Amino acid sequence: MSEWPIREVASSTGITSRTLRHYEQIGLLHPSRVAANGYRFYGDAEVARLYRILSLRELELPLATIHKVLDNEATLAEAIEEHLVLLQGQRELTNRRIEAAQAALAAVRGGQTMTIEEIFAGFDEAQYEDEVRERWGDSAWERSAKRRQQMTEEERQADNQRSLDINSALRGAADSGLDPAGEEFQDLVSKHHAWVAEMWGGKVPGSDAYRGLADMYVADHRFAATYGGQKNAEAIREAIEIWTVANLD
Repeated sequence: MSEWPIREVASSTGITSRTLRHYEQIGLLHPSRVAANGYRFYGDAEVARLYRILSLRELELPLATIHKVLDNEATLAEAIEEHLVLLQGQRELTNRRIEAAQAALAAVRGGQTMTIEEIFAGFDEAQYEDEVRERWGDSAWERSAKRRQQMTEEERQADNQRSLDINSALRGAADSGLDPAGEEFQDLVSKHHAWVAEMWGGKVPGSDAYRGLADMYVADHRFAATYGGQKNAEAIREAIEIWTVANLD
């Protein structure tokens, strides 16, 4: 029987040790054994189960649903076969995302102005689950995911549009060179803070969490690009800092 330590499993799968421990806490995936020093190890059966978990996660199923599905145990070969079917079914969607990303890259390199919708065309929010769990905790991701899962398709489309509108308005304010301390920019930040609370399933971000989010907009090139570049992201962070001091500190 093969056996792998939690660090190796996390490194190989791309998920964090924190997420693996969360799976253990909710009874979704237990290690094959826990050593006296607390180190966790995973055997063949656990790796096969984790393979199914990761493949089902790509369907954006809630963890509670995945738990029920996994009551039907499968071998690693069966899990891979199931995942292969899933990947084949997602091929068309992946191709569309690649085409959208290629079009966005060509537009940026050609100096064309892009709308916020075009920038987000190839965006897959599920890929950031581990990042959200690591930065803001497991509950932040679970609340956000649950909120989306409870929506109808029409509600999700409206939610997507609201997200685009909020972030497009912030980008527009930065593009226009508005004063970060000015009333118009500050009003947009207030709406952004309320939107973040909605995205987090009703958990209102405090000053530290909100500042952390603003810092990420600057530090992470993906978000900076969404807001029109590093300079715009820094202007938005400045506006958020001013609003935070006035309203959260």
